[in-house]
This record gives sequence, C-alpha cells and structure tokens, in this order.
Amino acid sequence: MGTAMEEAKYLLLQLCDSGFPSGAFSHSFGFETYILEGVIRDGSSFKQWLEAFYKKQWVYNEGFAVRLAYEGIEQGDMEALWDLDRRLTLQTIPREQRLGGIRMGRRMLELVRALLTNGQLELYMQQIEKKKAYGQVPILLALICADHNIPMHDAIMHTAYAAAVSLVQNGVRAIPLGQTEGQRLLYELNPVMAEAARRVNQLSVEDFGISPPGLELASIRHERLEGRMFMS
Repeated sequence: MGTAMEEAKYLLLQLCDSGFPSGAFSHSFGFETYILEGVIRDGSSFKQWLEAFYKKQWVYNEGFAVRLAYEGIEQGDMEALWDLDRRLTLQTIPREQRLGGIRMGRRMLELVRALLTNGQLELYMQQIEKKKAYGQVPILLALICADHNIPMHDAIMHTAYAAAVSLVQNGVRAIPLGQTEGQRLLYELNPVMAEAARRVNQLSVEDFGISPPGLELASIRHERLEGRMFMS
C-alpha cells in the first residue's frame, strides 16, 4: 500500500470521527420525533430504528449515492455527479432533512478544501456557487476516495460508519443513554452496516431514492415539535 493511500485512510478516519465539525451533531434525521412520541424509549428501541434506517433508507440513498458517484468519477463523467447531487437532494422529501444534508455537505466541503488541494473539490464548489449542485457528503467522500485510489467499497463503508457515529452519539444525548450503552449499540451495528454496504453493490439504478414513508413522516412531523434538541 502506497504512502499516499495510507495517509488518505487516516484522513477518512478524521472525517468520520464524531469530533469532526460537519454539523452532524445538530441532526437526528427524524428519530427525535420517535423519542418525543414514546416510540424510542431505550437502547433496544433505538437499535430497531437504527437498523430500519440502514436497511430501508441509507442503502438506497446515501450509500447508493457513494457508489454511483464513484462510478461516475471512474468514467470521467462529472456531469453525472452534479445530476446525482441534485437527485439526492430533491428526492429527500422532508424539508429539514433535505436542508440538513446540504448544510453538512457544504460544511464538510469547506473544511476539506482547507486541508487538501484537489481540483475536483474546487470544481464541486464552483458548481454549488453556480447553483448547479447543492453539496452532499456522499458525493464529497466519493471524490476524496477516488482521488486517493481508495476502493469504492471502502468509501461506502466509511460513509456508513460516519453516519452511525453521529446518530449514536446524538441518541446518547437525546434518549438519553449511557456512553457504554452507546458504544455497545455502535458495535452491534457493525453487521448491519456491513450487510448494508454489500447490498449497495447489488442495486440497480432504478432503486435509487427508495425511502420508507414512516421515516419520512417522522422527519416531517419534527418541524412542528416543541422543545426539540435537533435541527432535523
């Protein structure tokens, strides 16, 4: 393994760390609704939500977006990336969730541009400034991984883990749970994330954007909750 790839893998660990200031700590992506409605009450019920999130939503949206973006980069089709960015954004029906994804994507892009010199990242920013793209984390991570010759499957796995770290830590704060239980939940998600990552590689293009109504409705109801902790 080359030195550049080794260094890039450390960068990915940095991007996936809960301390990376992408703004993910401000978003529950709908699970706060279930907490306030009494559906999520403890670690066990939160685990059920996390499993549903990965199996029913993440696979067909953020996870699949990494694969499609990576394939577009390999084919040299950057227009496919900007189209994918728009589709990933516009097919997210809940307004808060849609805006949350944009905020995190743009914040991460801003931070990564301060760390790396990468012409494709600059091109992505130009597309955003021209209002031809919105800014999405999966597209950004695919660009970084492809540029550093990190395999596509690793990019998908890192995207899954980054989401899990943020969601579990936010659940620890909101339910609340103890830190030990939070780490146990994260550990128990390993096979769920691994299966979700494998599933991404089996999908056809027509599967992109599938989302369960229950998770979408919870995110929509979140806009009208009182005393909430998260932005989405």
